[in-house]
Amino acid sequence: MRNLTARPKRYALDETKIKRARKLLGTRTDAETIDRALDEVITERERSARAWAATERFIKSRVVIKDVFGRITDAKA
Repeated sequence: MRNLTARPKRYALDETKIKRARKLLGTRTDAETIDRALDEVITERERSARAWAATERFIKSRVVIKDVFGRITDAKA
């Protein structure tokens, strides 16, 4: 584990999920697997929040997109 302030904890976790996560993440131990899985969840949630914020800013900007190639059909039609 990377965090030196980590304290030992005991949890009842689904072994099947840990094994699947270990295989997907390529980790060696349960602790490493759980730590990496938490890192990935945090990163993904932060990325998703930034994407939604950017989408909201784009929508609020009321920018008009021109279809210069004529590939997008009119949504009103």
